[in-house]
Amino acid sequence: MRDSDVLDNNPHVSRSALEAMHGQVFGWALSRCNYEQAVAEDLVQQAYVELLSGKARFDGASSLRTFVFAVVQNLARNRYRKMSSRLRLAGELRAESGDAATQPVEPGETSGIWDAVQRLPQRQRDIMELVFCRDMTIEEASRVMGVSTGTGRAHYDRAKKALRSKLADDRIRQHDP
Repeated sequence: MRDSDVLDNNPHVSRSALEAMHGQVFGWALSRCNYEQAVAEDLVQQAYVELLSGKARFDGASSLRTFVFAVVQNLARNRYRKMSSRLRLAGELRAESGDAATQPVEPGETSGIWDAVQRLPQRQRDIMELVFCRDMTIEEASRVMGVSTGTGRAHYDRAKKALRSKLADDRIRQHDP
């Protein structure tokens, strides 16, 4: 390992070693998040941030590959633990208050739109609901979802494109005899 290849905050880890195992690490991240590409990208990126910052320090007690896979595993576990506690809290708040602000907004005259939103992948549904029904910015919605702003924007963009396509398909089906 060359000195120039070593991470500043993690002296037992080299950039070239991380680059060499990137494909395997990404595959592991995919399997930890039900093969959701954007989530796997977030997990790998966060793992690299942890390694680069020295927050996750490799001490040589195991192989580097095992260590990096464990970092990804722990990040995935923490991510889903946070998500489940948020969902549980949201359910408790909804049950405690009959407040309309906590109930989904599904206007009758745009029910076709909400039907299409319900057919989106979970993260895309979440970002659309938070932005349009809860009056959040994409940045705020991203924080609620526990993703970076960039990932939130990606989900938002994908959701808009998917909705456009779904609504166009629905219009075609309505006009076909």
